[in-house]
Amino acid sequence: MKILLAYISGAPDRSDPYLSLLPTGLCSLHACLREAGFDAVLANFSGWSDTLIAHHLTDIQPDVIGISQWTHNRHASRILAASARKLHPSSIIVMGGVHASFSYRENLREGSPVNCVVRGEGEDTFLELVRHIDEGTPWQGIGGIAYRFDGEIVVTAARPPLADLDKLPSAAGYLEHSIGVDLQLQPEFILTSRGCPSACHFCSSPAFWGRAVRFRSPASVVDEILYIRKRFGLIYFSLRDDTFTIDRSRTIAFCRLLIERHAHIIWNCQSRVTALDDEVLAWMKLAGCECIQLGVESGSSRILSMLGKTISARQVEVVAKQIRRVGIGLSVFLISDIPGEAEEDTLQTLELIKNIRPDDGYVSPLAYFPGTRLFEEAVKSGRVDGNVFEDHGSPALYASKVTGRGTQRLLKHLVIQRQPGSAHAFEQQKKLLGYCCATNVLAGEWYRQRGNNLAAEREFKEISEQEPDNPWGWYLLGELFDELGRHGKARECYRRVCGLVPEHKPSLDALAPRSKKKRSPRGPAD
Repeated sequence: MKILLAYISGAPDRSDPYLSLLPTGLCSLHACLREAGFDAVLANFSGWSDTLIAHHLTDIQPDVIGISQWTHNRHASRILAASARKLHPSSIIVMGGVHASFSYRENLREGSPVNCVVRGEGEDTFLELVRHIDEGTPWQGIGGIAYRFDGEIVVTAARPPLADLDKLPSAAGYLEHSIGVDLQLQPEFILTSRGCPSACHFCSSPAFWGRAVRFRSPASVVDEILYIRKRFGLIYFSLRDDTFTIDRSRTIAFCRLLIERHAHIIWNCQSRVTALDDEVLAWMKLAGCECIQLGVESGSSRILSMLGKTISARQVEVVAKQIRRVGIGLSVFLISDIPGEAEEDTLQTLELIKNIRPDDGYVSPLAYFPGTRLFEEAVKSGRVDGNVFEDHGSPALYASKVTGRGTQRLLKHLVIQRQPGSAHAFEQQKKLLGYCCATNVLAGEWYRQRGNNLAAEREFKEISEQEPDNPWGWYLLGELFDELGRHGKARECYRRVCGLVPEHKPSLDALAPRSKKKRSPRGPAD
């Protein structure tokens, strides 16, 4: 039996390298199927023409087609399902994902090509489903699904969440059995937990995963990182948990293990303002964390309360100072164009940005998503029609009728107030933590961007001297030497990287035979 697991981003998002990536959950589902012995193929059709998609659907000849549906790609996913049904009339087409879980009735409307919707966490449900299909036994009674029968939509009992996430295979474990997947970007993104203890009104995570957070063990996560480093050559990772640091002792244990096992990676994560302290931040920096993304949303206590955020601007300022002191980059998420937001609220947010001076930030207009309290209350009050996601073709459905002005205002302020960094700050970080690869990486890049190549070289060389088995020092030296025209030295460095991480693609590409393009003059030290 052939199984196809597919994703396609909405048309406006196909130039976005991140929205065009596969959801990590779909990769996990694919790994579970392969581990169980099923012939499953993972496909990312984002940006593909209809003709090319049809060619691959015809070539694969799937018996079961699973499609991942999110709000932004809800229409594209249904178009894909319709195309698959036309080409394979007898296939079982299953829709899953966050949007599908809450909008199963729309996916199962009269005449829909979708046979079944998986509601919530999908691994156990989909695995049981395909086993029944493979054996030719009825699948309609399994838990965690919705389907159409005799003109009615049937919803089976909810399936309990997985108790032990460590039993799941690595989501990156079978990525070679795929088409259209970027093997240099996709494995970078890792989930180490499921669930969120918060209850933000604009977020569907609590309703989808539940507020009881389930964790993978630190050993499981580090094993996966080391596997990806060896298999795909990645040395930079992004941990995409809703709140990675929610369990303090687990966070420290993870950092200790990264150090003990000489992972030598640089990474970023998302956190909550109230889930960080000086000790945790120090361990994170020593283990390679270079950036933390905080869900700040607003500087106004009134707006924060409206959004269901139980934090204060003062807490944001305190933790921002702690993050800055240890030398980790600070990125913030902000929400703009909120109905009922007054000028005073906006000014408080601008003042907060001025006080914390983040290195980076993302601003999004407040949007509706199924499964959120914000959407449910809007429907109940009559502000929004319950069928709004079906009636409108835009990827996002914003709470405000007019968006853009507030977003641009916050973005402009983020740029103006961006923390510039300083040599003194790096010196203080070194006094605080001692030698730390992440400090040298950030300092070296800071000097390099300002044309101080001698200082950058000094920072990168310290990494290779302190930790000869750390690829970051050699790789950044290679890049720097190439920029300076010292190509012989650069190649020596790239070869050192490949000796440590044989599949490191940037170094392999740098060592590949050069084209006949004019090269910079060789430096005197080559």
